[in-house]
Amino acid sequence: MGAKQTKAAGQEAGSSPQSTGWKRTPTKERGDILTSIMLRSGDRLRSSGTPPPYQRRIGMIQEMMLMAKQGKHDEATEMLKTLRQDLGMESTSLDDVLYRYASFRNLVDPITHDLIISLAKYIHCPKTEGDALGAMEKVCRQLTYHLSPHSQWRRQGLLKRKPQACLKSVLSSPPSSATLELSGIPLGVKDMERLCAYLHHHASRIGSVEMGFTELTDDAFLLLLPTLASLPRLETLALNGNRMTRAVLKELTDTLKDPDSFPSVTWIDLGNNVDIFSLPQPFLVSLRKRCPKQGNLPTILEFGESQASEAKRTYKASLPICPAPASHSTLLEPSSL
Repeated sequence: MGAKQTKAAGQEAGSSPQSTGWKRTPTKERGDILTSIMLRSGDRLRSSGTPPPYQRRIGMIQEMMLMAKQGKHDEATEMLKTLRQDLGMESTSLDDVLYRYASFRNLVDPITHDLIISLAKYIHCPKTEGDALGAMEKVCRQLTYHLSPHSQWRRQGLLKRKPQACLKSVLSSPPSSATLELSGIPLGVKDMERLCAYLHHHASRIGSVEMGFTELTDDAFLLLLPTLASLPRLETLALNGNRMTRAVLKELTDTLKDPDSFPSVTWIDLGNNVDIFSLPQPFLVSLRKRCPKQGNLPTILEFGESQASEAKRTYKASLPICPAPASHSTLLEPSSL
């Protein structure tokens, strides 16, 4: 119902929403619109249950852009508010978004916050000159790209097969490089025993483990944690885009306090999970102790291709997290933007 109402409203707004300005939709329709986005965001994964958080967030971004194109300022503002809350930016004040979060030192994902700040500027302070909607659409594409599995993670032909066959293929031979690439392969609790055995067997060769967008849960990760912590050469661990919650932070932080655990780790990505929005100070201190030669330990943002913004200057050298490896440097959509 909500989808049809949205489409109809767009037709009434005319073919040039920029020339007619942003229009308002009756309050009674807003609930239908918000309900429709929550339903449609999970259509692709309905057969497997509740979609992972990144699917829901991408759906919100796409719906917000559609509302902006249709001139629905109020609805786009409400959707941005909902998206901010889902990403842990619970403030409803634009000033708080611009200043409080820009100076927050423990952010898990400063890039997402930077892009949300840009969206807030476009929605709360719309420009009348130039292609304002085009600029906003570019930010939405950047944010969508950052919160979704990267195209280079879709190995040719591999992810088209059944998940178990895919995992079996990866674990059937030693890692071709120092990286164990599991991104995009669904991993459940029942897979942890096999994965732990593989990691133990090849412990001396593994320097990076990529498990982004694998639908990893707290229970599965905690089963894997002791094995990951014992890897002598592990430097980077990507756990982004999963179903993990902040409940795992205590176990992970306690593990990092032990200098014999994760002896070589310099960077752990926990972004885009369920509700892990900031990191405990002991977590950051433990990471810093493991890479003292990094000086100020610049943020991941410096190594991305993020748009120039005031927030970038604020983030620079403020977050005590080791820099991302080269494979994570291209975080925003490349030349197509």
